[in-house]
Amino acid sequence: MARFGINTAKAFGVGNTALRPFARRLGRNHERARELWRTGWREARLLALFTDEPRLLGLDQARAMVEDFDSWEIVDHAADLFVDAGHLDELVPELAADEREFARRTAFAMIAWGAVHLKTRDDADFLRCLPLIEAHSGDPRNFVRKAVNWALRQIGKRSMQLHGPALELSEKLAASEDKTARWIGRDAYRELSDPERIARIGRNRR
Repeated sequence: MARFGINTAKAFGVGNTALRPFARRLGRNHERARELWRTGWREARLLALFTDEPRLLGLDQARAMVEDFDSWEIVDHAADLFVDAGHLDELVPELAADEREFARRTAFAMIAWGAVHLKTRDDADFLRCLPLIEAHSGDPRNFVRKAVNWALRQIGKRSMQLHGPALELSEKLAASEDKTARWIGRDAYRELSDPERIARIGRNRR
């Protein structure tokens, strides 16, 4: 786990392949999830994220959870929960403006998850995220730059309507003088310009 950048200060060493089936057997329970989160243990917090009830997760509780973030693994699963709880519009700009590495990563992980899973949202909602991606494309911190890149790629793969603007931004960033923005742009452009990828996007329902 440590080799993959996961915080193991309070971890039992149980992998997600065991935690996921266990979470399904447990079922969802909001109050239990809150208690599990408060323990501070990695596995307990993952179970909290896997078994919480999104409709009961309020903005204030989500913001309080962000204060505890200490690992990209926890961030990415929490981002999924925050999107499912309906907090994309409020939290993304707020957390993108937050200077803390894991808080900012949360914003872009939420964009990436939302672009894939919020099927009924209008493409314009994600088009509005592209300026945010561009604004933070120069953040060199590893867990931020990877999430910014992830968000850009997922937006570009959502639909043909979004593919063009995302590809254009990728090309722009790839030509940037900033090393981090250049890496983000080149990596995203490589995927979004692939003919097979474009064909798959074209077959999407959108």
